[in-house]
Amino acid sequence: MEKGEIWLTNLPQIIGKEQIGKRPALVIADTKTSLVIIIPLTSNMETLKYPNTIKIKPSKINALNKESAALIFQMRAVDKGRIVHKIGNLEQEYMDHINKNLKELLKI
Repeated sequence: MEKGEIWLTNLPQIIGKEQIGKRPALVIADTKTSLVIIIPLTSNMETLKYPNTIKIKPSKINALNKESAALIFQMRAVDKGRIVHKIGNLEQEYMDHINKNLKELLKI
């Protein structure tokens, strides 16, 4: 798995407003262990009111079937066993925005 790939991911049920269920997720880092760091995506566009979110339009390259919001503030590590299959790749334009948001969020 490589940074910028979008994979269908089965996120476990947790609590509160954390994203759960089968959904697209953006790979941020393959840790070279059994874990991968992802950013979950949602089609709930109301989440764009939160900071550290990015709107992504569907394209042939990313292969999303509807507009999505990247929930950067919900970045997390998941076991690679939760990764189902590759959907597509995120365009560099979006990755630039994601990287900027990650730096702001992590204060690096």
